[in-house]
Amino acid sequence: MFDAILITQDTTAQRVQHTTLDDAQLPAGDVLVRVSHSTLNYKDALAITGSSPVVRRFPMVPGIDLVGCVEQSSHPDHAPGDWVLLNGWGVGETHWGGLAQKARLKGDWLIPLPPAFSPRQAMAIGTAGYTAMLCILALERHGVRPGDGDIAVTGATGGVGSVAIALLARLGYTAVAITGRAHDADYLSQLGAAEVLPRDPLSSPGKPLGKERWAGAIDVAGGHTLANLCATTRYGGVVATCGLAGGMSLPATVAPFILRGVTLAGIDSVMRPRADRIEAWSRLATDLNVDALQTIGQDIALADVIPHAQALLDGRIRGRVVVDVNR
Repeated sequence: MFDAILITQDTTAQRVQHTTLDDAQLPAGDVLVRVSHSTLNYKDALAITGSSPVVRRFPMVPGIDLVGCVEQSSHPDHAPGDWVLLNGWGVGETHWGGLAQKARLKGDWLIPLPPAFSPRQAMAIGTAGYTAMLCILALERHGVRPGDGDIAVTGATGGVGSVAIALLARLGYTAVAITGRAHDADYLSQLGAAEVLPRDPLSSPGKPLGKERWAGAIDVAGGHTLANLCATTRYGGVVATCGLAGGMSLPATVAPFILRGVTLAGIDSVMRPRADRIEAWSRLATDLNVDALQTIGQDIALADVIPHAQALLDGRIRGRVVVDVNR
């Protein structure tokens, strides 16, 4: 028996509860993991509150991240006693995820926990930090270097934004935090933001082309914010987009792309190939100051997940939420 967050659905409504489940209820997989820590991400909050149709199969244990110790395995890459982590691959959507004390998974989804991180630190990074690293890798591959100019980071107090700012600062980039939470300016400066700007000017309709400002950008918002970032990015700059918190639409024109050679790089973290995951986590192990994780991450117990989900959607939580599933 183990504790879990379980989402069920009947003909009229969705229900979510903190409950106890039996090992026999776990879905199929070739690796059984005793979970140590998970996280509460934006996608998890949408699933738990039912605010968006994230969950594709019911019943469902949410949680797109987990780290834990292998208990049983028939997969050649994983043996009992190995510490592994998982980000994405549809867990918490189509396959039971990490907000439980046990998970049965496909071994191909798992990668080794980097020795540089404790289980708690790995989940303070989680999908958000792994995605932030993928965005920075995209900037690098398209030629954006420290010293080229300002890098805009939207949703700066969120998980992706917080880790992105810490990484950019450590790598020598000039990170400009864009946020609707002006009261968190000290937090963002502590992470390494060189400047903190309000989000409102970017989140309103703008011109097809604006004054060139950004050498690059990391965007979690989409919508008008993404369109305005593209319109104000310098010649040859790169915008890495990885979220849609501000909307799925892109009310832009082709002008930035054909007149300024701007690159719009889409960042998927859910189905990313294993080699890319290992590269991103290897870079996190060398490029992220682990001391920043104490500032970025806050810890809760499994029983606290449900009330925290709505708070996260309401913008009342900053940084990363680490879930100690055994607390």
